[in-house]
Amino acid sequence: MLLAIDIGNTNITLGGYSGDVLTFTARIATDHNMTSDQYAVALKEILALYNQPYEKVEDCIISSVVPQVGEFVSKAVFTLCQIVPLMVGPGVKTGLNIKIDNPAQLGADLVVGAVGAISKYTLPCIIIDMGTASTISVVDKNGSFLGGVIAAGVRLTLKALAENTAQLPSINIEAPKSVIGTNTVDCMKSGLVYGTAAMLDGLLERIETELGSNAAVVATGGLSKEIITHCKHTVIYDENLLLDGLREIYYKNN
Repeated sequence: MLLAIDIGNTNITLGGYSGDVLTFTARIATDHNMTSDQYAVALKEILALYNQPYEKVEDCIISSVVPQVGEFVSKAVFTLCQIVPLMVGPGVKTGLNIKIDNPAQLGADLVVGAVGAISKYTLPCIIIDMGTASTISVVDKNGSFLGGVIAAGVRLTLKALAENTAQLPSINIEAPKSVIGTNTVDCMKSGLVYGTAAMLDGLLERIETELGSNAAVVATGGLSKEIITHCKHTVIYDENLLLDGLREIYYKNN
């Protein structure tokens, strides 16, 4: 089994592949205070929970936007499975032609998402990843990574509202019945859900204008399924896009 691990600022997503078949997925919270041994215990328990003995893990690939946690999880995999994981970063073959000003600055999650999208969807392609930050990546018709957009994530926006105002509460993130809210909670829900959807629609329109053509649009991560339902653009939801991207990168290096 190939173990693919994507480490984000909020969650760590794990997936197990038998060939091209994703046999299980799991998520745990990203915890900066856990040691490598604690992550090893958590990893062992997660694998056992999904009836995947750690002895079945033959190799591992990791992408991380949290360097310290990435290092600890890598050590945890070695402790548990006696495997040195492949870490997505400089020197790893991705097949991605990166055309931003400084390719070394491109986050591992954006690389992995783009590789996954290229392997599964028509080009050009726009990838939306809604996690702690909401990111948009743009891949042109030749498979080159052109750049993108970074905005505050929906939960981060809600946290800022709740913590920096006297009367706005923390709420569930879900669409209200109408855009025009008639109470504080519905007004906040409208801003978070419909507002984010409208932002995405506006950015997608501008990106396609710059590309000079329509593009396939795929979304993954966090709350994207709730948000894209309210977009005017057609957006494909792909929950496991980053895991599939990790699998593709693994194959390119093995």
